[in-house]
Amino acid sequence: MAKRSKVNQRQRILDEAAKLFKEKGFAGTSMRDLGGEVGMEAASMYNHIKSKDEILESICFHVSNTYISQLAEVEKMDASYTKKVETLLRRHVYLMIEDGAAVSVANNDWKFLTGDKLIQFKEARKRYEQGFATLIEQGVAAGELQPVNVSVALFTILSAVRWVELWYRPGRGISAQDLEQNIMTILLNGLAK
Repeated sequence: MAKRSKVNQRQRILDEAAKLFKEKGFAGTSMRDLGGEVGMEAASMYNHIKSKDEILESICFHVSNTYISQLAEVEKMDASYTKKVETLLRRHVYLMIEDGAAVSVANNDWKFLTGDKLIQFKEARKRYEQGFATLIEQGVAAGELQPVNVSVALFTILSAVRWVELWYRPGRGISAQDLEQNIMTILLNGLAK
């Protein structure tokens, strides 16, 4: 039971850290700030985590590993390239809706990673972008998608959904499902009727 409690407490620290990093930035958040949020002395948190850097690493790699895992699942799907792009985009948006604070940290504070962790994170981002681009490229080659520049398509899509983690929260006048569907409609079909 003690081990489970320790795991839960670690996750609580990571969850609260993500919220604080999103609000104040990694550099602007102290361990004392975090301790206040989780109801612990800063020194007591070291029973669950090694450092503030380890917290950042855990959050960033949770997000990148999730995206890479989703990409691998979508690549294996027996579906059209259009469906694969749509599915990957839906999963991307879903993670932003469900774990917006962590996604925000991975999008904005990854630059504070150091050494090998920074290199590994950059490689993970590149792997995801390349995998997503390959799906678009294959869809274009198969005649399923418009013949557009793949890099323009990729970065337009990724940039267009980035605001979700900054803007969306329940009570904004749109459900998570409607938000996702609106994004799919606009990005995959456009506004023109």
